Amino acid sequence: MGLLSKNKVSLLKFFYAHPDKQFYIQEMGRLLGKKPGVFQRALKNLYDQGLLISEYKANARFFSINKKSPIYNEIRSIISKSVKACLVISLLSLSISYANDKPFTLKDAILTAFDNNKDIKMQEREIDVAKADILDAHSRFLPKVNLEASYMHNDKVLAENIFTGYRNDNQLGLVFNEAIYSGGANIANLKQARIGLDVQGQTLRAKKLDVEFEAKRLYYGLLFAFENERIAREALDQARAHYDDVKSKFDQGTASRFDVLQSGVQVSLLMPALVKAGNDVKLIKAELNKLLGQKIDTPLDTKEKLSYIHLEVKEQEFLKAAYLNKPEMILKNLGVDINKWSINMAKAGYRPKIDATAGYSYRSNNLSNLISKKSNNWNAGFLFNLPLFEGFSTKAQVDAAKARYSESILDKENLSDQIAVEIRQACLNLKESETIINSQKDHVEEAREALKIAEVSYDNGVGTNLDVLDAQVSLSQIQTNLASGIYDYLMAEAYLKRSMGENFITEVANEKNN
Repeated sequence: MGLLSKNKVSLLKFFYAHPDKQFYIQEMGRLLGKKPGVFQRALKNLYDQGLLISEYKANARFFSINKKSPIYNEIRSIISKSVKACLVISLLSLSISYANDKPFTLKDAILTAFDNNKDIKMQEREIDVAKADILDAHSRFLPKVNLEASYMHNDKVLAENIFTGYRNDNQLGLVFNEAIYSGGANIANLKQARIGLDVQGQTLRAKKLDVEFEAKRLYYGLLFAFENERIAREALDQARAHYDDVKSKFDQGTASRFDVLQSGVQVSLLMPALVKAGNDVKLIKAELNKLLGQKIDTPLDTKEKLSYIHLEVKEQEFLKAAYLNKPEMILKNLGVDINKWSINMAKAGYRPKIDATAGYSYRSNNLSNLISKKSNNWNAGFLFNLPLFEGFSTKAQVDAAKARYSESILDKENLSDQIAVEIRQACLNLKESETIINSQKDHVEEAREALKIAEVSYDNGVGTNLDVLDAQVSLSQIQTNLASGIYDYLMAEAYLKRSMGENFITEVANEKNN
């Protein structure tokens, strides 16, 4: 067989890398980045030597590797050894790169946003405040013990006046007070404080869900921008390759000047789309970095592609989960409970108050013998207070509390209706997006095949330049429609999860359990 030339080795590497595919000459030129005339003789020699086989389709000659060749395995071994060193180096580079540059994921985005979001940090402090309020509410049930000390100098104004008591009045003692019954006000206050802690906890959940939704929007938006950039670059590369092909044909006298101009215009029209797609990637990265609390130029390298997993639409189950788990719904229920206890607190103004009090003290005219048996005193007793008339103040407070209670119930019902609309909207968006995906995904390969046929037909003079350009535009459009459908589906699912009050951590836990 003789020595393998550089072009033969290049062609064999190409075909052995695609052992199950067929390529025509113009297509190989575009993929190899060479003009067909450069390797056409090497291609013919490999065919004559039986290393390649060919067949005609649509007036074009397609080549592929000959797997039945007696030396098929030996040639494959030679080709493999020639690239083995490069392959080892590449693998080592990839492993080092992966160790030092872990791909950025949606989980990373959400958890980083949680760690750096100031609204979340402030709400966590509100939870500490709510815990302190509970302790304060408990303190109203505990006795109050105070140490009291005083000094008072007494004297008469006129010489003939008299006064009773000590001229130098020194006192030291302990005073004990305990609320026996407050009309239910203290109990209502404690209940409200405990509910207040739940309120702050659910408010924190709501803020985290909002941050999570925004992280998903930007992360999915980044994947969408990457995909649009890929589509735009692929379309421009196809247009440039076709333009070079048409120019070559024009130089050989087999294409018209109009075809050259038309193909050049197509390249010019596609360049702004690629620039815009690149700018969209940069902008969405800056927005995501801002959410994560990082510098806007921080690299965000993700290995994920724009894809989705089918979610079965069960509207009634989703609605039930939303009523049970959505923090805003839980907050409305807690608000009803708080206003209910506010009524009890207001009604305490009608009820009596009973307090117990006791004291033990020392009192003397002489500070030096203040602490002695002769100077000690004690007292104990109860204080009963029954409000008879307060100018309708208590009634006004009770009426206001009842009105707020009724208002909170209506507010809860209003939110229930709104949640039902949100779940319906999310389900409709899921169905609409999946319909678009299903209508596009099966036709991407068909669009590629149509482009290939248009290129072959044009190469063989049975098709027009416009057919190739239209096929390129159709392929780009159907890929864009598919990417847009997947992005819309992901956002519809994110909106559904937000409406249901389901967070990412719960999702991961459920996936592990399943």
